[in-house]
Amino acid sequence: MACIYSPFSISSPSISARSRIKSKQFAIRCVVGEVVAEPKVANLAEPLLLHAVRGGKVDRPPVWLMRQAGRYMKSYQMICEKYPSFRERSENVDLVVEISLQPWKVFKPDGVILFSDILTPLPGMNIPFDIVKGKGPVIYSPLRTSGDVDQVREFVPEEFVPYVGEALSILRDEVKDEAAVLGFVGAPFTLASYVVEGGSSKNFTKIKQLAFSQPEVLHALLQKFANSMAKYIKYQANNGAQAVQIFDSWATELSPVDFEEFSLPYLKQIVESVRKTHPDLPLILYASGSGGLLERLAMTGVDVVSLDWTVDMAEGRKRLGLDVAVQGNVDPGVLFGSKEFITKRIHDTVAKAGNSKHILNLGHGIKVGTPEENVAHFFEVAQGIRYQM
Repeated sequence: MACIYSPFSISSPSISARSRIKSKQFAIRCVVGEVVAEPKVANLAEPLLLHAVRGGKVDRPPVWLMRQAGRYMKSYQMICEKYPSFRERSENVDLVVEISLQPWKVFKPDGVILFSDILTPLPGMNIPFDIVKGKGPVIYSPLRTSGDVDQVREFVPEEFVPYVGEALSILRDEVKDEAAVLGFVGAPFTLASYVVEGGSSKNFTKIKQLAFSQPEVLHALLQKFANSMAKYIKYQANNGAQAVQIFDSWATELSPVDFEEFSLPYLKQIVESVRKTHPDLPLILYASGSGGLLERLAMTGVDVVSLDWTVDMAEGRKRLGLDVAVQGNVDPGVLFGSKEFITKRIHDTVAKAGNSKHILNLGHGIKVGTPEENVAHFFEVAQGIRYQM
């Protein structure tokens, strides 16, 4: 795929008022072989992000950032001082809504993602946990035996996380169709990794020991997570989520053959289950360090594969094919660079992704300490891009 830039400068009054930085728009003509890609006309009643995912004709790539609501924002830090417990912040409807809307009010991203955590369902599955400052997630009683897995109950979101549904409903009312409201869940293998390891891990020895010595125990646990996460996605969609991202962050700790046994079948189950009741709900799949598994990620049947920065966007496009939408994949570290450097990387990513089925994003979440003005610049440049059809 080759993309031809036609640069021209503009000044947007609304953007200048927000951050006082003049932006550049870039018209992009994306060619596949000798044929210009011509996206179909999208449903204009839908947010831009949904247009793009469905292959609709859009004039620029939609943009949002993973972890856009959170620790790099001064407004979020002020809330943390008043409410130091992460679970308190993520399980209180008013706080969830306020934090989720903080980046929306400042940057106007095309996706507004629920402020929550992939481990939120665990207490409802009889798996107590907490998130400890400076340490991360802590599972108080790691699951290591068939008896432990027997005690895990399938998740009923209406009963255990009613605040998630209420927050999504409010977000949908607040944002309307100016942006897509995004929900998210953890993938079975990633959730299993946390509860078997007892929290975050560097070597994943405990989950692999279970997988390779007692695979039947791990499969029983993965099945419970698959059933539960399918229910959770449907619950989020029923309460206002217009797309849902599945995080399989630790799946890339598996070899390809082990991914096909311990992750892929359960991701497929989730997608197939959701398709039966919500056939038009876009599903996004993200796995950190996924370069060796791209084709297998697409085999899950999701609508969008989110690429991290270790994969060249043009190569990722070629490997996935044009039928699969892509998300990403600017290195989060780029946001520590100069504004000129940030601009250059955005243009490079967009050119390689093409003018159809691309959501501009980072290749991972925003890092702690990222200058807020650089995030503003990222959005400003991204929203100033224009495709030439």
